[in-house]
Amino acid sequence: CTDLDRTLLPNGAQPESPGARARFAVVATRPEVSVAYVSGRHRALVEQAIKNFRLPVPDYVIGDVGTTIYQISGIRWQRWQEWEQEIGPDWGDCDHQGLVSLFRDLSALHMQEKSKQNTHKLSYYVSLQADRQGLLKEMGSRLDEHGVAASLVWSIDDPAGIGLLDVLPAHATKLHSIEFLMRQKGFTHESTVFAGDSGNDLPVLVSPISSVLVGNASDQIKRQALDQAATQGTTSALYVAKGDYRDMNGNYSAGILEGLSHYFPETEVWWD
Repeated sequence: CTDLDRTLLPNGAQPESPGARARFAVVATRPEVSVAYVSGRHRALVEQAIKNFRLPVPDYVIGDVGTTIYQISGIRWQRWQEWEQEIGPDWGDCDHQGLVSLFRDLSALHMQEKSKQNTHKLSYYVSLQADRQGLLKEMGSRLDEHGVAASLVWSIDDPAGIGLLDVLPAHATKLHSIEFLMRQKGFTHESTVFAGDSGNDLPVLVSPISSVLVGNASDQIKRQALDQAATQGTTSALYVAKGDYRDMNGNYSAGILEGLSHYFPETEVWWD
């Protein structure tokens, strides 16, 4: 399982290792491997990324910050209604528009485009100068008051210099969606690896799922991941790419391959 932006996709400030994405594609197309892209992007943007960056078509896409799951066969994308039935009850009697009304007076929140919203995902832009902690506290209080079980997921779009805030059903995190996929398809912790780079990847990175933090992640995220993993006793399930492996710099797909080889040394010969 891998995040897309600034994890598999080399769309951050740091350089990509030449040939690393091609090596990743070799691994991804092995019959022993099932691939899931786990992204905040909606379906059209995932398809655009696959085309623009010449990525292998995955077996699964967990999209919209964990609120949708697709199984892909050829050109057919099958959306899993079972997952949406799983997360839907978290919001109780409050639907998407009801949550919009609940936060309408909070001037720090600016609605993202319609294409970035869905039934179980309410997304805002927030200035990096805003009082983030105060805002999250106020939103959390209102959600509690109305009996809504929700996650408030904060991340930063570094190239755009803007904060991103998603209101999701409490179970619609990347972690829960990956665990749901694992249960449905019989994938075990011993056979699953996740790669990520940012704040909304932290719940997975510090979970018992074997995880890789790519080298281009910020120093702050690296510290947070290592500290939280130490607190939760999952340090052995977190690998931070160092960039000293097989002539690669540890950024993006190079970091994924480095981490995959850490957990499964036998995979190295696949792309050797």
